[in-house]
Order: sequence, then C-alpha cells, then structure tokens
Amino acid sequence: MLWTVILALLLLLLLQTQLSVCLRELRSGGSNSPAYSSSSPSSSSSYNATQQRLPGAIIIGVRKSGTRALLEMLNLHPNVEVAKAEVHYFNVEEHYRRGLAWYRAQMPFTVPGQLTVEKTPGYFAAPQVPLRVWNMNPAVRLLLIVRNPAERLVSDYTQVLHNRLTRHKSYQPLDELLIHKGHIDPGYKALQRSLYHQHLARWLEVFPREQIHVVDGDALIRDPFPELRKAERFLYLPPRISPSNFYYNTTKGFYCLLSAGHDKCLDESKGRPHAPLSTQAFNKLCRYLRKPNNLFFEMVGSLLLALLPNEGFVDVGNDT
Repeated sequence: MLWTVILALLLLLLLQTQLSVCLRELRSGGSNSPAYSSSSPSSSSSYNATQQRLPGAIIIGVRKSGTRALLEMLNLHPNVEVAKAEVHYFNVEEHYRRGLAWYRAQMPFTVPGQLTVEKTPGYFAAPQVPLRVWNMNPAVRLLLIVRNPAERLVSDYTQVLHNRLTRHKSYQPLDELLIHKGHIDPGYKALQRSLYHQHLARWLEVFPREQIHVVDGDALIRDPFPELRKAERFLYLPPRISPSNFYYNTTKGFYCLLSAGHDKCLDESKGRPHAPLSTQAFNKLCRYLRKPNNLFFEMVGSLLLALLPNEGFVDVGNDT
C-alpha cells in the first residue's frame, strides 16, 4: 500500500514538471522551438511561396532560328522565370524515363503568378514530342520561332562545323552534303529540319492552332519589341517589356538587352559568320523550299517575311 502511494506521488511530480515546461514555452511564444521558426524550410508558407513548377509555356523550336534570343527577351518580364539550360526532356528517352518529378527539378523556382518557360529547339522536329507535351499539360502555351529556312540550314551547318573544328575533327563542305548528283539531297538532316510544314502538322494533330504562337525570327532580330509585345499577349502577360529594354550594339550587329541598369548581349556564337555555300547551291535550295514555305504559310494563316526568299535569289533552273 505504501509503495502504491509513493509511485502515485512520483507520477504527480513528473506531470507537474512537464506542465511547467509547457507553460514556459507558451509564455515565450515558442521562440526556442525550430518548428515555429520563420526560416524553417518545412514551413507551409515558404513552400507555397517559392517552388519549382512545370512550365506553362515552352519554346519548341526551330533550331538556329533565335530560340535563345527569344528566351532571354521573355526573361525581361518580371512575371517570367526561365530554365537556364535546354532540358531535352520530351525528346531524349533517358530523360523522359526519369519522369515529371525529374523534369520539374530542372525548372527555376517561382512564386505564384509567375510563368515558367522552358526552351528546347529539338522538340519541334521530334515525332514523339507533341503527345508527350500534351500529356504533361494540355493547356501549355507553345512558342515556335522561325526564320528563312534556307538561311536557317546554313546556320545549322555552321554550328555543327564549328563544333567539329573545335574538337579537331574534319567535316564535309556544305555543298557536298546538300547537293547529290546535281540536285538537293532530301535526306540531309539539316534540310529536313527546315521543312516546317511537316513538323507543324504533327503538332496540330495534338494541339489547336491557337495554342501555338509563331514568332518571326528575322523580325525579332531587326526590331525585337513588336514581336515581344505579341508574345506577351499570347502568354496572357501584362505588358511590362518596353522599347527601352533594347539597344542596338553596332559592334556585334544586333540588339542587346537592358534591365535594371544592366545590359546583356548574347554570346559570341550568335551572329557568327556563315560557312560558305555556292550561289548556285543556295539558289537550288531556295527553289526546293518554295513549296514547303507556301504550305507552312497556309497552315499558320500568314505570310511571314522571314521565310521569303532573299532579294538576291536567282532562278538557275529546275531542281527535282
């Protein structure tokens, strides 16, 4: 009986001690408890404010048409955050198998109300990509920037040539890759990437036309602001980019960006001189691309000046 009373008293003392500790915590506002720290990474307010989100808009292409310039210009908008590197999630099987959690982890941190934008030019010509993008988000906004497809092809070759020469590897001249037995070789990959109508047709099998905004790449380089204003409207962004965000750099020969007193120009690979291509081969190429261009014009419902043949175009005969 005595031991029972002693145990009861000990339990009572223990409970009083715990109660005293709790009361001190309550009076101090819990300032010593990490669970209530405003800097705690697990707090719900911090998690909801800043996190990585899947993109609401994607620049899908076209390669060597100004995709990097478009991304950097969109990033001038305070409501836009961009993925700094090309992710290649939808067109590289190794990446796609990692799932959406991996894709989201490649995105920038944003707050509610900001738009995440990703850019991978390889998406446009990859047959498996449109449906994969739709499965991620059927409402995603798609931006497609295009330029004169003949000049785009030469720029495409120039980049590959530069990369190979940097690694001390040889590469065939463009005339040899493009022309086979006196005619355009339709199997040349850089040429296939310039057949815009074929690739756009696949996207339009999945997405409605109004969800794809076509940017005139040459117009963007000549005078960026009008093209950026159209992109703002397409992305449902309030107008925040202005002509004062751009200045023409006479040394580089293209527009650079101004934001918060800081200027930024694209890297040295932009504006690189094109690799040589004979006039005869270039004119054959322009003739070959004339019909694909017209088909593309019909699909997008406008005649883009960027895709019209150069003023120096010379008809040198039939090319089949």
